[in-house]
Amino acid sequence: MKRCVFILPILVLISCIAVPTVEPTATTAIPVIVIVEENPYRPQSNDAGLKLAGAIINNTNLVERFDLDPFRVELNISGSLPSVCNELRINVSPPNVDYQIFVEVYSLINTDINCDNVFQQFEASLLLGVYSNGRYTVWVNEGYAGDFITY
Repeated sequence: MKRCVFILPILVLISCIAVPTVEPTATTAIPVIVIVEENPYRPQSNDAGLKLAGAIINNTNLVERFDLDPFRVELNISGSLPSVCNELRINVSPPNVDYQIFVEVYSLINTDINCDNVFQQFEASLLLGVYSNGRYTVWVNEGYAGDFITY
């Protein structure tokens, strides 16, 4: 009986102690493209037969297009291609977990065609699409082009 007198209060005290619970960890949202825009400079299915060539980028800038609903960002690129026969390609990658959008600008040429090596100036504009909420940075050929925020 004396043992019960000692054990009972200990059991009551132990039952009043809160059991630690696992705190939920905060999850970060993965950036996604909500609406994909048409890219007239995207890689084509017949590009496999062409030779990869470079493109010189002179200027890049981002323009926030509030006249569009929903709001979008337009990427403007100006530069030059090695010849008038080169075909411009712009490949826009989906955003990574760090909210970075990488854009690759290059050209392709058909080696079967004889073409003078005279630089051809180009100006290209394309809409980047609608993205989930976050602050995105845009990189063109590994160079910083700008950033934008979506809400």
